[in-house]
Amino acid sequence: MLELRRELADFLKSRRGRLLPADVGLPPGRRRRTVGLRREEVAAIAGVGLTWYTWLEQGKEIGVSAPFLENLVRALRLTAAERSHLFALAQERLPPLPKTAPAPSEDWRLQPLLDAIDAPAYARNERFDVVAWNGANTRMFGDFAAIPAEERNVVRLLFERDYHRRSMPNWEADARAVLASFRSSFGQAGDKAPFLSLVAELERISSDFRRLWAEHDVEDLGEGVTAFHSPRHGPMRFRHHILRPDAQPALRIVVYLQENQNRPTAFLTD
Repeated sequence: MLELRRELADFLKSRRGRLLPADVGLPPGRRRRTVGLRREEVAAIAGVGLTWYTWLEQGKEIGVSAPFLENLVRALRLTAAERSHLFALAQERLPPLPKTAPAPSEDWRLQPLLDAIDAPAYARNERFDVVAWNGANTRMFGDFAAIPAEERNVVRLLFERDYHRRSMPNWEADARAVLASFRSSFGQAGDKAPFLSLVAELERISSDFRRLWAEHDVEDLGEGVTAFHSPRHGPMRFRHHILRPDAQPALRIVVYLQENQNRPTAFLTD
């Protein structure tokens, strides 16, 4: 913890030192002994207490809120990567996703990547809405294209459609794991409204969702084992992995590798 605080202190000093008064709309003022903004200037621009900011920059063991850190992000003109680094150092977690307008569809970049994967794979956003998938996923699990776009949500499908209960021998354990990951994503989201509307609807129509959601489990594991059974393929086990494309950080690519005699292999279609 001490090392993290020292790293945080050095990081804040370096970000403060790279800014000039003119960069933030301040007059040059008297001759400065060091390059960069003064602590009191950063505190004033951020709208935070000077004493509290000084303690943070000195590496003292103090707790700070997310709004406090967001004010520093704005005042120090931090990039998205620097914002994540600040939260990781100060709170040992990633920051909430910024509240932004939906980005234009980039399926033209995502689809070739999915098509190049031999195993079943699909892409979802932070609310677990499915946005793209490959042919192997369709042949193994069914065609998302047959489902209305507004219903292509992993959580919704788990609790609304009997097909998943029939084809997933460990449905309750799998549903609980998905909800725990969904709740983690909900907590990090900058815009909570789309999550809340989905939760409200599922609470209204599914007693199982109400029961499991009330447990408040939170998890963010990137892999796990899924059992699957269908009349065509019989019983199968998959280890799923989650990939996070740097160019589209709000998306997750979920890949299913078939387990064969304790050795994961790519699913080969006929």
